[in-house]
Amino acid sequence: MDMKEIVKLKKQLNVTDLSGEKVMIDFESGKYFMIKGAGNDIWDLIQKEISVEDIIKKLLGEYDVSEEECAKSVQDFLGKLKELDFI
Repeated sequence: MDMKEIVKLKKQLNVTDLSGEKVMIDFESGKYFMIKGAGNDIWDLIQKEISVEDIIKKLLGEYDVSEEECAKSVQDFLGKLKELDFI
């Protein structure tokens, strides 16, 4: 994904917060997913349109991680969401 690309949710999922982890259920496919750690923060950030670059900037302010590692993790996570057609 391009750093300037705007991320937008395509699908609303039923999301439950369980002890710091989010459990998401896609009733259309019958699949469920668990996310934790920075994935929770990314999920919260993409509830509104936001650029990949802004997600990375916000996470760098929250976590003690290199920009390179943060960018790779964000790209990987968003790539999975894109594969699932959530974004």
